[in-house]
Amino acid sequence: MIASRMICFFLASLMALPAIGGETLQPLRSRGELLGWEAIGRLDLAGQGFCTAALIAPDQVLTAAHCVFDETGRQLVPESITFHAGYVSGDALSVREVERIVVDAGYNDVPNGKISSVMMRHDVALLRLRSPILSGEANPFAIYTDPKPGEKVSVLSYGRGRSEHISWQRDCAILQRAGGLLMFDCDVTFGSSGAPVFVRYGNRVRILSLMSAIGEDHNGEKRSYGMELPEIVAELKHRMRVGDASTLRIGSGAKRVQVGVGKSGSSAKFIKVD
Repeated sequence: MIASRMICFFLASLMALPAIGGETLQPLRSRGELLGWEAIGRLDLAGQGFCTAALIAPDQVLTAAHCVFDETGRQLVPESITFHAGYVSGDALSVREVERIVVDAGYNDVPNGKISSVMMRHDVALLRLRSPILSGEANPFAIYTDPKPGEKVSVLSYGRGRSEHISWQRDCAILQRAGGLLMFDCDVTFGSSGAPVFVRYGNRVRILSLMSAIGEDHNGEKRSYGMELPEIVAELKHRMRVGDASTLRIGSGAKRVQVGVGKSGSSAKFIKVD
């Protein structure tokens, strides 16, 4: 019931907002076009699909928690996941296997891929790489702390039909913020799970959120959803350092959809709001 109320709140809020049109996605197919974005990469999930992830420390990447679970709700083993930084058409600037996975303690993946909107705000996983990526190859991104409705954001992601290169939407917006959730008008698709949402901070960018889910408003307009990150990321980093014994809580509601196949033969993963 909480999940239903949260979704209804978001959709009702859209009625009072003007439509904000996102711009066309810009493909980044060359090393020159990728300059400054090398820390974004494709996360290959050993036959379970692929997601998007971003480097936030030399040996740590951030992605959506549902990316690291299979269709039965079982967490993937770390060594089955590989991060390809700056991946373009079969080539990456750096390739690293994952050594450890830490999932937000409030997130629980269940069989059949169901997830509540409440669970979306916990849909975050921190992955430690087997070895650091050098600063000369990719510079990690910092986390942004103060999102505001109406603020302009940008998204870089892999996805169904564009699994071999990053696509950049330079200009979309935060439509609503409530209960640790953010709603965007950004153009994302299957495989974009875990894609970083950026806000400009001075002459640099910082990660505001991660793409977790997609849905439609009452007019059939596609909307995307993410979570607020500062407290979650701080806790995940702490647990990565000291270990944990977390208890996970169960939720239900939205349903994960697995469609699309990249050249590697992997299906892309995303969550869709019911």
